[in-house]
Amino acid sequence: MMQTAEPISDLTEIKQILEAALLVAGEPVHVTQLARLFEPALDADLVRRLLDELRADWSGRKVELVQVASGWRFQGRPDVQTYLDRLSPEKPPRYSRAVMETLAIIAYQQPVTRGDIEAIRGVAVSTNVVKTLEDRQWVEVVGHRETPGRPALYATTKTFLDDLGLRSLSELPPLAELDPSHLLEIPNAPTKATEAPLALASPVLESSAAAEPGAAADRGEPAASEAQALH
Repeated sequence: MMQTAEPISDLTEIKQILEAALLVAGEPVHVTQLARLFEPALDADLVRRLLDELRADWSGRKVELVQVASGWRFQGRPDVQTYLDRLSPEKPPRYSRAVMETLAIIAYQQPVTRGDIEAIRGVAVSTNVVKTLEDRQWVEVVGHRETPGRPALYATTKTFLDDLGLRSLSELPPLAELDPSHLLEIPNAPTKATEAPLALASPVLESSAAAEPGAAADRGEPAASEAQALH
């Protein structure tokens, strides 16, 4: 008859198991999932306390333990990023200004419809723009507005927050602090997560389309009033 393993009571060993699990996971792991590694499952508050201790244990190293929207993960610190980039010479994807502006509007105004986005940007929202963000799993449909046509409402996802290294939307930087010089590219997470919030900077959020004459023509997009896009 197979014997049941004795519950682990040594907190040091428990912390080492949590450390091993996070190091091999390759993605964020939620506290609840970590608690269920043990039998019986550990108290979530105990797991959080041990994770905080583990984070302190790794302080001062070139790898850090961080909490993001989907859970906890290990990631390289920004000062070693130049070296880590050489492990994956492929450059992260670059996104058009239209994609980044649309993402920023959704992030700060969510939930929004395509019509809302077009009203802010002053140009029609291409289906490909929305599809790009959905394929990247940064935005998703979270409902429909109870107006004629019941347009889809878009919001950001946990993957979006994970890729920015954030725990919640409340950690997004205020618009006034965004740097417009860091546009168009959000690096792949988690290696450059600390740089990503800057990539949301977009002058279009600070002014209306009227303040940008010819903006739609410059981007090859029809003005919102000229397009009959589905919202």
